[in-house]
Amino acid sequence: MPDGPAIQTVQRAAAMLSAFSVDRPRLSLAEITAELRMSKATAHRYARALRAANLLRYDPASGKYTLGPRILALEAAARAGLPIVTAAEPYLERLTRETDQTTVLSVWNGDAPSVVRCLDNTTGDVRLSVRTGSQLDLTRSAQGRVFCAFLPAVEAPAVARRVKASADLRRIVDEVRRRGYAVNIPEDNGVRVIAAPVFERSQIVAAIAVMGTATALAGEAEDAAAAALTRTAVALSKTLG
Repeated sequence: MPDGPAIQTVQRAAAMLSAFSVDRPRLSLAEITAELRMSKATAHRYARALRAANLLRYDPASGKYTLGPRILALEAAARAGLPIVTAAEPYLERLTRETDQTTVLSVWNGDAPSVVRCLDNTTGDVRLSVRTGSQLDLTRSAQGRVFCAFLPAVEAPAVARRVKASADLRRIVDEVRRRGYAVNIPEDNGVRVIAAPVFERSQIVAAIAVMGTATALAGEAEDAAAAALTRTAVALSKTLG
C-alpha cells in the first residue's frame, strides 16, 4: 500500500511523544528505545526530526529529552476544541458573578485533572488564578478528589487501586459522594477550592470549581458557594444530557 510507510512514520512519532508522561517528563535515548522497542539509530532519527519541529527538546547537559514548546500550542488548541469548554463557558461566567470568586473547569487527562478553563474574579481585593493546562494533584486538590470519587474503575484502574489501598482516601471519597462536592483540605497556600462533578449520560466528564482565599470561602460564605456550585454542576450536566 503506497501510504504504508507514511502511516508507520506518524505512528512511530506519536508513540515517541506518548512515551513522555507527568511521572516521566525527561527520557534518555536509551529509555526511549527500551520503551518503544526500536533500534537506537531509528530512535535517534525520529528524535532529531521531532526536535526540528520543536516537538522535542534535548538537554545536552543531562542527555535527556523533554517535550518541546510546540506541544504547548497544540495542547492549547486541543483544549479550545473540547465541547465541554464551549458548553461550560456561560455556566462559569454566571457562577463567577454569583460567588464573586474565580471559577475553574478541569478534565481528566488520563493521569490527573488538567485545567482547561479558568475565569478569574476581578472584583475583589485579591485576584486568584490558575494557569490553563496545569495538572492538579490527585488527592490534595478538590478536583482530584472529585475524580477519585466518580471515575469508573475500568477507566482509571490506577486511581481505583490507590483508593482501595488508602483508608484515608476512601473516607474522603465517601464524603465527596455523600455531599456531592469536594474541598481541598488542607488548603494549600491559603487557597480554598470547592469542586463538583459534571456528568454526561452518567459519566463524569469534568470538574467545576470555585476558588478563593481560605478567609473568603469560610463559614456561611463557603456554604453559599458550595450550594451555587452544585446547582451549576447539575444544570451543566443536564445541558450535556
